[in-house]
Amino acid sequence: MSNRAGSIFVKLAILPMLAVTAGAAGCGSGGTTGTPGGATISAGMTSSTGGTTGILVATGAAGTTTGPGFFRATSSMTEARYQHTATLLPSGKVLVAGGSDGPNFLATAELYDPSAGTFTATGSMTVARYQHTATLLANGMVLIAGGDQWELGSAELYDPGSGTFTISGRMTVAREGHTATLLGNGMVLITGGGNRAGNLESAELYDPVAGTFTTTDSMVSPTNQHTTTLLPSGKALVAGGQDDLLVVLMLAELYDPAAGTFTATGSMTVAREGHAATLLESGMVLISGGNSVDEATLASAELYDPGAGTFAATGSMTATRWRHTATLLPNGTVLIVGGGDYSQAILASAELYDPAARTFAAAGGMTAARRSHTATLLTTGEVLIAGGSSVGNVILASAELYEPAVGSIP
Repeated sequence: MSNRAGSIFVKLAILPMLAVTAGAAGCGSGGTTGTPGGATISAGMTSSTGGTTGILVATGAAGTTTGPGFFRATSSMTEARYQHTATLLPSGKVLVAGGSDGPNFLATAELYDPSAGTFTATGSMTVARYQHTATLLANGMVLIAGGDQWELGSAELYDPGSGTFTISGRMTVAREGHTATLLGNGMVLITGGGNRAGNLESAELYDPVAGTFTTTDSMVSPTNQHTTTLLPSGKALVAGGQDDLLVVLMLAELYDPAAGTFTATGSMTVAREGHAATLLESGMVLISGGNSVDEATLASAELYDPGAGTFAATGSMTATRWRHTATLLPNGTVLIVGGGDYSQAILASAELYDPAARTFAAAGGMTAARRSHTATLLTTGEVLIAGGSSVGNVILASAELYEPAVGSIP
């Protein structure tokens, strides 16, 4: 179900078979320009043999840097993977789980330790999962739900204390390509996605106390490969995706936890799927890139204003992107990295969105081109970028860190 596409999307279709490498840091970029990517973490580059790349910069006598920041290699994961999840734990470590190495779906999981700069294996999931979701709960556990592996409706919990996964309830319907969002009341909202029956308009809630899933109001439209973002009001913004007829959507809607209902809100300025959504410090939501019917959409961006319930265009990105990542940095800017462009090239480039100026500016290149990777803001202010598919449909085990410029972290 993860590669649904109508004839109008053939140019952007994902190739189903992918080669595997344990560390493809030497792969070049196919163009210029990587979660499910925020309140939703849902889930995207220039060639390098490692070290630092991008706009850097100068180093002074004390070793300080100036400019927008830079990328540098860190240790590789224990396995190559893409369409996996990465979750920041209360300890500061990052849980990386599942995904695919190309021919196989993965049940394995590992932990990244920022203090050591290394990945180590942790307990494996109870089943292999791809295009699943991972949500940090208020109790410090991580909820893993669904995925594209034998129509998965199962869910499990990762316990950082014991390093193990255990089954925790079952969703009301099997899903992949859905979103999972922690609400202010501690419940997890699961929306849309798809299975063999088609793309879904149903939604459900996970109760961490009872360990059960129950249905809630259905969405306004079926959707898959969409985004869900928790707003300061406590409502959740669901935007874009593909409906049951594989039409890419402009539609957006709001889920109100108090009423338990979905209602339509203003539509986006263009149709998008495989885009990114980032909650800004202002409370507005930045929507960037995404697969659609024309090239211009992949570089465009817009802002959702919760007060007005409307979307308005903002500056375009420096390159076309889909299945990229967008990470809010401590200084309020948004780091956008990788993804694929309109020609199917996979990108190593990165850029920064400045909410004050509402503009995008190039921010150098990663050590490897990546699409369908993960990007996780660490407690250090760095961003961990891991895995993904690369040039030649190689699956990566490599990882790298984006280090913001000195003085950019409040």
